Amino acid sequence: MFLRTKTRGSTGGCSADFEAQLERLGRAFAEADAVVVGAGAGLSAAAGFTYGGERFERYFSDFASRYGIREMYSGGFYPYKTLEEHWAYWSRYIFINRYMDAPTDLYGGLLRLVAGKDYFVITTNVDHCFQKAGFDKKRLFYTQGDYGLFQCSLPCRAETFPNEAAVRRMLEHQGFKVGERALEPQEYVRMRIPSELVPRCPHCGRPITMNLRADDTFVEDEGWHAAAERYSAFLRTRGTQRVLFLELGVGYNTPVIIKYPFWRMAERNPKATYACVNLGEAEAPSSLKGRSICLSADIGEVLQKLSLALASTAGNGC
Repeated sequence: MFLRTKTRGSTGGCSADFEAQLERLGRAFAEADAVVVGAGAGLSAAAGFTYGGERFERYFSDFASRYGIREMYSGGFYPYKTLEEHWAYWSRYIFINRYMDAPTDLYGGLLRLVAGKDYFVITTNVDHCFQKAGFDKKRLFYTQGDYGLFQCSLPCRAETFPNEAAVRRMLEHQGFKVGERALEPQEYVRMRIPSELVPRCPHCGRPITMNLRADDTFVEDEGWHAAAERYSAFLRTRGTQRVLFLELGVGYNTPVIIKYPFWRMAERNPKATYACVNLGEAEAPSSLKGRSICLSADIGEVLQKLSLALASTAGNGC
């Protein structure tokens, strides 16, 4: 059984339910000894990291015209005939989704909210937005990989390789003007890279691939395991405290990573509160009745209102 809370009226304005749930979230946040943030794709989408529309047209209009690709994600799986074309596409994809800043300051706003709390973040996102916004690297666990890492396609060993320098070279040879965190298309842009820039494993010479969890070849390197252990230790040592499990933009593509564990941990800890913020998909199990908060609303709006409410409470000395 699930508890679904409708927090939006048909006009898009805030309903009484929305305000009541938001007030409960503010209290839970203020009273929490620890906050565990679980972030999914909906959080980056709310920050402006969309895979279609203007961002796609600006950087991939040539690929769209030649291959019929209509948005970035599907373009990453297109069966290009050569590795030179494949990496021309992926170098653009990596740079704009990993090395460029998010279009809005949503992640910065979230950091300002949790900065004074004992927090940890687990995320299925691979765009590194948390670390770029200034979150403590030791309080982050990227479970599904990182757009900023390569790995051997076999793999021949459990090792990953930073890719920024290689990606920048690929882009420059395509004809892009590459800044620190900006990419400017020029009048003429190539749709392939030179063969000598195709990345290969430095150990076995096989083609390199992305360090993204797609099958059993995904590499969990030393950094991944260290982050996993820090996350486990955080949960173990806060198990009886007032913990707020704050789930942001997590859907049902991979619920076993964040959503279901959050439910189980909240159920086991009578002092815990589970909060789900996800437009159109906010729900909680009936076993958490009275200790769950469901906000089917824009994440950016919720975090902004939550920040204002907490600031007002602090200003009143409450």
